[in-house]
Amino acid sequence: MRSSGSDINIQANGITICYDDFGSGNVPLLFVHGFPFNKSMWKPQIEYFRTLHRVIAYDIRGFGKSASGMETASIPLFAEDLVRLMDALEIEKARVCGLSMGGYIVLNAVNRYEKRFEAIVLCDTQCIADSEQIKEKREKTIARIESEGVQFFADDFIKTIFSQEFRFYNSELVKDIKDIILSTPAEIISGTLAALARRWEMCSSLREISIPALILCGRQDELTPPAQSDFLFKNISNSAIHIIDRAGHLSNLEQPDKFNLHLNDFISSLQKSAKTDFTHVL
Repeated sequence: MRSSGSDINIQANGITICYDDFGSGNVPLLFVHGFPFNKSMWKPQIEYFRTLHRVIAYDIRGFGKSASGMETASIPLFAEDLVRLMDALEIEKARVCGLSMGGYIVLNAVNRYEKRFEAIVLCDTQCIADSEQIKEKREKTIARIESEGVQFFADDFIKTIFSQEFRFYNSELVKDIKDIILSTPAEIISGTLAALARRWEMCSSLREISIPALILCGRQDELTPPAQSDFLFKNISNSAIHIIDRAGHLSNLEQPDKFNLHLNDFISSLQKSAKTDFTHVL
C-alpha cells in the first residue's frame, strides 16, 4: 500500500532512502536535488504541483535523512539509487527533474534505463566532465574541508550560486540554503566532490535520448552557464529550452513562478500527446 506525506523511509538499493510523496497521478513527477542540498530545495515545486500530479522528492544517499551506505559515492551509484527507488515504489515510469548534480544523475540514469522515463527535465546542469583544472580545485577543497570543516565551503558556495543582489534581498532563503550545507556531514561533502570529479562526460550520448526533454537554466548561472544548457538543447532532438531571467544556479528557488510555469506547460504538453514534437524556443 502506498504511503504519502513527508519524510517517509523506504529500503532501496541496500540503503534507507527518505522521501516526500504527495498528490496523485499515473506518471509521477520525481525531483532529484543538487549538490550539496536535500529534497527540501524542491518545496516551491512540491507545493505547486501536489494538487495537479503525484510528486516525489527524495534525499540522495548521504544527504538529508537518507543513509549513506558503505559504497563509494559516484554518479552511476546515485543513478542506480533513483531507479531502485522507483522499483521500491512500484513506479514503472516517471517524469524526472534534476538540477545541477541531479541533472548528472538523470542523464546517467536515462543513458542506462531510458524506458523507465516518460520525459526528463534538466535544470542548471551540463553534460561535460570536469576539466583537470576543476578536478585540482575540488581536490584542494576536499583537503581544506578535512582540515577546517565545511564553514568556509558553505560561505564560498553561497556566493557562487546566488548573485549579490539576490543574497541582499532574500537573506532568509539564503540562510536556509546555507544551513542545509552546514548540516551535511563533512565526509559526505568531500565524498561527493570526489564523485563529481570522477564523473564521465555524457555529451556523446545526448543524441541517443529519444524521450521529450525540457531544459531550464538561470540566465545568471555561473556554475553551469546557459551555454551548457544550449548545448543540451541542440543535441537532444526532442527538447525545449527556457532561459530564466533574474536567476542564477538555483533557478527553481530564485524564480519559482517562472520555473513552475515552464514545467507545468511541459507536463501539459506530455499529457496532450506523447508524440508531441516540442518546439525549440529560447
